[in-house]
Amino acid sequence: MKTDGIAERPLAGRLRELGYDMGRIAETFKELRKKGDKGLVTFITAGDPDLDTTAEIIRELEASGADFLELGIPFSDPMADGPTIQLASERALAGGATLARILETVRTVRKDTRIPIILMGYYNPVFAYGTERFVADAVDAGVDGVILVDLPPEEAAAEGLTPLAREKGLDVIFLLAPTSDEGRIGKVVKSGRGFLYYVSVTGVTGARKEVSASLDREVERVRNATGLPLVVGFGISDPGQAGAVAVLGDGVVVGSALVKLFEQYRGNELKQRVRGFVSGLKAGISSAAAREKNEL
Repeated sequence: MKTDGIAERPLAGRLRELGYDMGRIAETFKELRKKGDKGLVTFITAGDPDLDTTAEIIRELEASGADFLELGIPFSDPMADGPTIQLASERALAGGATLARILETVRTVRKDTRIPIILMGYYNPVFAYGTERFVADAVDAGVDGVILVDLPPEEAAAEGLTPLAREKGLDVIFLLAPTSDEGRIGKVVKSGRGFLYYVSVTGVTGARKEVSASLDREVERVRNATGLPLVVGFGISDPGQAGAVAVLGDGVVVGSALVKLFEQYRGNELKQRVRGFVSGLKAGISSAAAREKNEL
């Protein structure tokens, strides 16, 4: 069942109907759709173990097939994150990562990268930095979007984040979960830009062995309500899972399984492991998308 036919219209047309301009995020989804592919959204923690490594890994991610990058802002109280990302935040903070230095790192890598970059974290560092200043500096550095997991649409509007971001062209992306009711879905759909992030499980972040058996029904419920691209994350850890989830939405987020490599490796070995892991994930996603296309 489709809601008002919106899910049946081409993605670019659906976005224009929402008054959404074609930035890097929208353009990337447009190109993926044209190729019959789905997006790989990779998450790493900025500054883990240092910001020079972060800059190098961003380039590796793009070269290895990642379509989007979520760049985590380390925070001392990451309440939505499991042990893997918590430890990554601790390493980054110990290494001197700050929001200002992260933005400078983005500015540096923007000289030779095109991958859409979304800052992801908690509102406290943004509040301390200053919301208006953050939006201006993020856009100037080359950031394309922001996800603040503890700032729902109502609070984002009250704090001035969403109106400032829309004025400057920064996508504010919101999360939905299996516990989101129709009212919450409606608010997120109305306020969100860039894409909607569907959290596939309740609880904190972390790699899991299996994908929820009811995920297809849950994702369909959200897809029927929006014309924005929908990506699914939390717990996806290997190419098989990534491929299985990719056919349900427009993209797949892989975080903890990737961040775990930073705990285990350093230097050139880290780059090699990241390269192999990400290229494998992208191959799994693209293969699943091709099968889906052939079956239509």
